[in-house]
Amino acid sequence: MASTDTAPVPVREAPAEDAPLRIRPAKDAPVSTEDLGAGLDALDSVVVQRTPLAQTLREKVLPPALAVVLVIGLWQLAFSLELTDTYKLPSPAMVWQSLADLWTQGTLFSIIWTSIWRGVSGFLAAVVIGTPIGLLVARVKPVRAAIGPILSGLQSLPSVAWVPAAVIWLGINDSAMYAVILLGAVPSIANGLVSGVDQVPPLFLRAGRTMGATGLAGARHVLLPAALPGYLAGLKQGWAFSWRSLMAAELIASSPDLGLGLGRYLENSREASDMSGVLLGIILILFVGIAIDLLIFSPLERRVLRSRGLLVANR
Repeated sequence: MASTDTAPVPVREAPAEDAPLRIRPAKDAPVSTEDLGAGLDALDSVVVQRTPLAQTLREKVLPPALAVVLVIGLWQLAFSLELTDTYKLPSPAMVWQSLADLWTQGTLFSIIWTSIWRGVSGFLAAVVIGTPIGLLVARVKPVRAAIGPILSGLQSLPSVAWVPAAVIWLGINDSAMYAVILLGAVPSIANGLVSGVDQVPPLFLRAGRTMGATGLAGARHVLLPAALPGYLAGLKQGWAFSWRSLMAAELIASSPDLGLGLGRYLENSREASDMSGVLLGIILILFVGIAIDLLIFSPLERRVLRSRGLLVANR
């Protein structure tokens, strides 16, 4: 009698109720337009993750803090070894005492604010002037042929060279300061915008004209947004030129009507042979420049790069 035993039939377990249902399309099944669009949207989407505070401190705060500690340590070591005279290289404690003296006198913030106000005001005026100049040079060929080389030459000219001329033209006053800032910053801003416009794909401009964005509307809604990375680089460089131009002007021009800014404080310390004050002035100028970059330009740059998918969106 034949055996009636049969091989066990495998039983497929039912998926859990909360498990996602996966449907595998046939091998040769065509991909629909909706599926393709969904896939592209998934590729374009960026998952925004909040970076833990400990990781932010470890990656962004700790390295520069260690660098500052290392510089101060080497500075103190050079002072302790008496590598040079004390009046040439004071200790960090001496420079700190100069800072404490300014704080006690109540002049620290007024000195810093005088220079910041001039620098920011002059930079904003340079943006207002340099932006239309950059658009004209980038889009009008005769203007570019006539003014383009001049802008490049002005950008390479040291800002300190304009100080004597500005003093003779305008006198030792705030107008001379702002003139030096404009002459230093406007060429950088205009050239940055020209560089950004040159990198805009022609397809963008044709698409804008097809949709009716011509003239000023095209420049506002198509050209400037597309040229934003280069324009932002020009703005960042323009601020650097503004700040350096202002410091050069404050170093050379001296008048009671100008008030006491960082550059004038630095020069006054030099005239008094106060090396602690000289180093303090250099540190304060450096600190303001770094602070403006970290608080304004770096966030703007990250936002522009993130909007174009060139930077991971962590916040």
